[in-house]
Amino acid sequence: MSKVTQIVEDLLKPILDEMNLELVDIEYKKEGSNWFLRIFIDNETGNIDIDDCGAVSERLSQRLDELDPIPNAYFLEVSSPGAERPLRKESDFKKAVGKHVHITTKEAIAGATVFEGELTSFADGVLTVKEAKQTHQIPLEQIESARMAIVF
Repeated sequence: MSKVTQIVEDLLKPILDEMNLELVDIEYKKEGSNWFLRIFIDNETGNIDIDDCGAVSERLSQRLDELDPIPNAYFLEVSSPGAERPLRKESDFKKAVGKHVHITTKEAIAGATVFEGELTSFADGVLTVKEAKQTHQIPLEQIESARMAIVF
């Protein structure tokens, strides 16, 4: 985690706690000549609306203006993680059990690095993903990236 994202997370935590919201992810990155600070939030029901995003943006923006911890100009964006939300923390994986996921691993497991299917369990740091014809055991430390996946 970069210094900027850690500072932002520290400022954001009390705001989100007070609003009963959850931090899903923070991105701070340069795109072209512009810097973007993106905050992804959610709640227990998964129904984040524009009012939630606006309130978080306003309160966070005030704190960032007061402290001015980011050295360069940036665009602040606050939004929901969307239907294909990233899975990063153990709690994310626990909530995703029974749902369709897309997993990319650091190294091949059973000859593959990409798995998409139902996350049937998550226990002792191991995900069980059931694809059409196979079931795979994927250790958490082997995951490069993970997200919810939409089934068409």
